Amino acid sequence: MFDNFQPSYIVAITAVISSIALLGYFSWKTLITSNVFQKGINFYKQEDFKGAEVAFRRVIALNSTNDVVHLLLGDTLIQLGKLEEAIQQFQEVIDRAPKKIDAYLRLSNAFMRQEKKEEAITTLQKARDLCQAQRQPEKAEQINRILQKISKNDS
Repeated sequence: MFDNFQPSYIVAITAVISSIALLGYFSWKTLITSNVFQKGINFYKQEDFKGAEVAFRRVIALNSTNDVVHLLLGDTLIQLGKLEEAIQQFQEVIDRAPKKIDAYLRLSNAFMRQEKKEEAITTLQKARDLCQAQRQPEKAEQINRILQKISKNDS
């Protein structure tokens, strides 16, 4: 029955089977990641920040390059009073995606909570400059108002 099979057919069949297996694996991994991510969101909404932290860390273990999860983990860590760890999460996003304005805003918030106003101001200024470069004048103006409030509180 298999006498007429040529080696090229075997290679092609092997390639197809391997592709299907890889597709199945990545689909399964995506489904697992999505489920854990949703659990993290639900924990966060219910203010179960310890549960959210566990879920978001698990998602990062499955997919370490997901910036949204790093930002959400940082937000969760702030709620738990783990400011240094939150700062690390925000900084990691900035290092990987230096034009991600939300990471700068969250980092500035963490610095304010630590009463590091100079670092907060510098970070907000970077966010404002990014907004202007990305043609988001309304957001840049909002950041300017925040910077003015911080400056008035120092006076």
